[in-house]
Amino acid sequence: MALPVLSQAQGTPQQSRMAQCNKEATGKTGEARKTFMKECLASKPAAAAETAKPASKEASKPERKTEQKAAAGEKKLTPQQEKMSFCSKDAKAKGMKGEERKKFMSECLRKK
Repeated sequence: MALPVLSQAQGTPQQSRMAQCNKEATGKTGEARKTFMKECLASKPAAAAETAKPASKEASKPERKTEQKAAAGEKKLTPQQEKMSFCSKDAKAKGMKGEERKKFMSECLRKK
């Protein structure tokens, strides 16, 4: 009876990573905390996978998904994404907001 309670207290590898990253993020707020947590959780799966060997293939699926998401963040932008980024930065530099920005973005994306 003590074994199920013990395993619940330890949590899954993902829960352990989340708890550790949460402790390390103490004092950070807002966007800085969000960015830190994202990087911390993405960088931990390899280390956690080495220390916690899953009992089955199913147990390792959350870690693989996290690794795939981290790898996806390193992909190059598509041509459409590059256009969006360029037009968005241009609109921001010009201080455009609301309908003016929307119209500018539409025209900018059609030009390129």
